[in-house]
Amino acid sequence: MKEVLLILLSATLVNNFVLTRFLGVCPFMGVSQRLETAVGMAMAVTYVLTLTSAATWMLNAYILVPLSAEHLRLMAFIVLIAVVVQMTEILVRHFMPALHRAMGLFLPLITTNCAVLGVTLLNVGEQLGFMAATVQGFGASLGFGLVLIVFAGLRDRLDGCDVPEAFKGTPIALITAGIMAMAFLGFDGMGR
Repeated sequence: MKEVLLILLSATLVNNFVLTRFLGVCPFMGVSQRLETAVGMAMAVTYVLTLTSAATWMLNAYILVPLSAEHLRLMAFIVLIAVVVQMTEILVRHFMPALHRAMGLFLPLITTNCAVLGVTLLNVGEQLGFMAATVQGFGASLGFGLVLIVFAGLRDRLDGCDVPEAFKGTPIALITAGIMAMAFLGFDGMGR
């Protein structure tokens, strides 16, 4: 149980995939302009990343490795992620049409979100078991959601601030993201 909790905290805070590995930066910058959209994207990524972490582990362990087809891992993972994202899009479109309209193109782009593929490949590379891989996927998605929502709140506050003209828009957003990354480095000493 302690190992699972450490994996969860590590993936969420210490080794946040957005701020330490720069995975998922496109939706981080693109969807973080409105808090509602950021929360919706965080929920969708949490669902997709947790499900794909479990599914890709099973695909790898029960099909690719026994068939000695590890060389197909990347292609198989991408296809599996695309299927999960399409199912998610259908569910969101059916049950939450307002969120589907607000997220627009960013929902199907979860398929190409490098954080989703990166986490699943890291799970295999670190040779994690099923539970550890699933928890790492869930923790990574919580970290992604946390950073996305905090960043959306900060960007909302920055819109009301007197920012010099040269720093308005993307420059101040990148500076803010850099400061957030430094703040998350403070969690590095946890568990020592």
